[in-house]
Amino acid sequence: MEAPQSKKRSFDFAETEGGGVVGPALCVTPDDASYVHTYYDACPWSPSERYLAVTRLPYDDRYPMLGDTAKVCVIDMRERTIQTVYKTRSWGYQTGANVNWGGTDRYLYTNDIVNGAAVCVRLDLERGQARVYSGPGYNIAPDDSCAIGFPLELMDATQLGYGVPSRDPLHPPKLSPGASDSQGLWRTDLASNKKTLLVSLAKLAAHMPDPAPWSGGTWYLWHSKFNNQATRILQISRTIFPNGQGGANTMVFTFNPDGSDIRLLPSKPQWGTDGGHPNWHPDGRHIIRNLSIDGKTRFCQWRSDGTEFQLLSGKLVGGGHPRIHTNRRHLVTDTFQDSGQQTYVAIRFIDLQTEREQQAFRMKTVGRRTLNDNLSMVRRLDGHPNWDRNFNRIIFQAAPQGKRQLFVANMGGLISAY
Repeated sequence: MEAPQSKKRSFDFAETEGGGVVGPALCVTPDDASYVHTYYDACPWSPSERYLAVTRLPYDDRYPMLGDTAKVCVIDMRERTIQTVYKTRSWGYQTGANVNWGGTDRYLYTNDIVNGAAVCVRLDLERGQARVYSGPGYNIAPDDSCAIGFPLELMDATQLGYGVPSRDPLHPPKLSPGASDSQGLWRTDLASNKKTLLVSLAKLAAHMPDPAPWSGGTWYLWHSKFNNQATRILQISRTIFPNGQGGANTMVFTFNPDGSDIRLLPSKPQWGTDGGHPNWHPDGRHIIRNLSIDGKTRFCQWRSDGTEFQLLSGKLVGGGHPRIHTNRRHLVTDTFQDSGQQTYVAIRFIDLQTEREQQAFRMKTVGRRTLNDNLSMVRRLDGHPNWDRNFNRIIFQAAPQGKRQLFVANMGGLISAY
């Protein structure tokens, strides 16, 4: 089918005071609405790095509602234009419209609600066409072979803001207690459109070495991530315990693209909140994450089979959404800073070798001052810093004028200074 596209519209990239050691950053989104990229683990730059893929939110002051549409937009970094290439009813504040590039600049992937289910949609930007698939597309294999994902309708069951709008935003659809053997990570072949259950929740639960501290928990999946080499999948699972006893998001698995060789990455305590935001190292062999070590959050690393644990720094405080450079030495992450009635997001630039850090940027953002307010938590705007494909620039989110915007900055000066 045809993909609804608008005409390209020119706009100015505005230099914005960065509030850190790098200097001004370039605001690469218009000021007519709020924009986000997908997440800190999905590169918004196209393979050629000429284009950025972003989501234009329909609003940002209330819960997303089923039927409301967001816009998938492409920004031409060379011509400084923006174009809407699709409108979707599948979006959230934290992950936008789950926009992923394929292996070339031709194909862009998002999701939409079709026949009541959120499914992957491939946009052919050269022909202006859209192909609807049978399964969800949280992440796309780097070689365009398949889409993987847990049903996006169920993502908000464990934390609002990561799935798709529902009829009752505060009570999204949920699974029955236990670990389902008919639900889990789905794989959709992008050539044949064949959808298969790659790994069930029950299969993952069987790899837990220790029993849950409470019986009757409900298993869900969260972020699903191919490594850059398309040789391994990282999968986060979450378990909600019954009777308001809380839940855990510490279960991190990796497995082969065919679902074999499931490995659980160690975590202590096995059930409990003791860190977060695991992600692939660019080398495709290691996992970077925050972990609580002796009561303090640290940046840590494992091989993807769960061996060779390494504390990346015994001095620096971990946290945020860490992304490590290909040189294995430098890392960027984000943090919230509250100042009276205003919340700021700071981008930390870290040298793991010297265990030294600098505040690269500091800008106003949409905060989460009231942690028990569900809407504040859903609307919060994390920095979500992400490297470009050549690891020279970063992109991050902030709202210095009240609207969510995306900022790009060249980090070469800081990197070469060491």
